[in-house]
Amino acid sequence: MANSSKDKQKNIAKHIAIIMDGNGRWAISNSLNISKGHSKGVEIVRDIVEESVKQNISSLTLYAFSSENWSRPKPEIDAIKKLVVKAINEQVPDLKKQKVKLKFFGEIEDFGSKILSKIEEAEAATNEYEPVLNLNVALGYGGRQDIVNLTKKISSKVNDGQITLEQIDEKMISEFSSSPVEDIDLLIRTGGDRRISNFLLYQIAYTEISFVNKYWPDFTKEDFVKCIDNFKTVSRSCLLYTSPSPRD
Repeated sequence: MANSSKDKQKNIAKHIAIIMDGNGRWAISNSLNISKGHSKGVEIVRDIVEESVKQNISSLTLYAFSSENWSRPKPEIDAIKKLVVKAINEQVPDLKKQKVKLKFFGEIEDFGSKILSKIEEAEAATNEYEPVLNLNVALGYGGRQDIVNLTKKISSKVNDGQITLEQIDEKMISEFSSSPVEDIDLLIRTGGDRRISNFLLYQIAYTEISFVNKYWPDFTKEDFVKCIDNFKTVSRSCLLYTSPSPRD
């Protein structure tokens, strides 16, 4: 008799996205400057990238800075800009060793020419090999604005006669999005809040969602693996990985 447990198909998460929330609240809860929370968050990114390679994840997409984050205090934004440059300088050599391809997306030009140049250099440096992992980083990204922009681009091509209305389909929508990613298998959000926050609205139509009650700087490789393991056994529904609440 066949073993029913072996016959069950496991969900394989090949593309994972993460809303890395809670850096500021982690810093405040530890009586630290908010910039320290962002710095600690970058360290966690390194760990999760390493674990993603180990877990044979094809693509990892990170929500690093949303379009709404521009409303934060200027000193915090300036610190984040410096941290972006620092992270690129420090982590690109490790990404190359692991054969990780780095791609940024969003309204990157708003970060200024210095950061844009660094981003272009980093992308070129990690585009010299067949990648083991595609690491996509959203900077200045907003899902609604992305949809507005791609709608304008497609409309312009229709008006110019380059495409017809009948040619517009889901594949074309994905191609005109600023995001390099398509469908996402699993979305993880840390920080305790249970919302999408304008992230990849089109791409997460059928995505499983795991809300983790930990601030991002407290998120561990073990937490990450737990989310992946939960995804393997879940029926297609909303996931909730419960861990101690950061508000406790």
